[in-house]
Amino acid sequence: MKKIFLSFMAALMSATMFAAETQYLPISVYAADDQEPFPQGAKAMIENKLTQLLTRNGIAGIDYTGQFLLTVTTTPLDKDIIPGPPMKISEKMEMNLYIIDAYAKTIFSSTSMTVKGLGETENKCYLNAISRMPVQSPQIAKFVEEGKQKIIEYYDHEGEALIKKAQYLSSMKQYEEAIFYVALIPQQSKHYDAALKIGKDIYQAYIDNQCQINLAQARAAWAAQQNAEGAAAAGEYLTNILPDAKCYGEAMELYKEIKGKVLDDWKFEMKMYQDGIDLESQRIDAMRQIGVAYGNHQPNKEVNIEFLHPARY
Repeated sequence: MKKIFLSFMAALMSATMFAAETQYLPISVYAADDQEPFPQGAKAMIENKLTQLLTRNGIAGIDYTGQFLLTVTTTPLDKDIIPGPPMKISEKMEMNLYIIDAYAKTIFSSTSMTVKGLGETENKCYLNAISRMPVQSPQIAKFVEEGKQKIIEYYDHEGEALIKKAQYLSSMKQYEEAIFYVALIPQQSKHYDAALKIGKDIYQAYIDNQCQINLAQARAAWAAQQNAEGAAAAGEYLTNILPDAKCYGEAMELYKEIKGKVLDDWKFEMKMYQDGIDLESQRIDAMRQIGVAYGNHQPNKEVNIEFLHPARY
């Protein structure tokens, strides 16, 4: 929870600069490990380019491989050898971009472009081609917009069922999974307001539950050793308690008790929300980060994009 809180604070501060023109959307980028003809190590470069493509076209994607993906396949075209010294390789290749529903194996939108790479080796030629892939143009803007609308249509159709599933999971105290199902519903969906309302209730139940668990552990750690070592152990639990949890006041009382005994030997302060940032925005972002973290920690679902280009796999 501590890592989630810190990461969402950093992301929020960065995101405010682009809030007016960037829309959050549950889409992530994906490049296959065996993407031919690109050399080993090109995966990160391709995914970075795809991320730029989203952000340059007003989309803030999420950072886990989920249901909706922006991906690319390539087809080599012409290759020429340019005499040196030094000798260079020039190659044209077609890059095919897709926004897909990876679970349903459905293409939401697609476009293609031809890029040309140049380098002293084939590897350098391919990497040069990646660097030249455009990330902003009327063609790409249309491609992104079509994919975005399909994702919104999905949530318009499935949103009510996802909210009901989240409510059921919350009643079973499976709060993180419940948040996962509502936190990813985009603001453009007609179910967003209902999802946000339910999500806030689930989020509050989640942080209240976590507060009780961590406060009990902190009290036990302090009771076992009422010294600097015990204070450090208690602090590990107290740091997970958020300011708007119901038992925050009790946690603060324990903090003051410990601080009064160990004084300056305990370099710890209770967590506070950051001044100057809208509290409601912080809570919504924290909720979303919990949902994303839950998705990231699920058993890996193998992504298979064979259906995009079956002849090459």
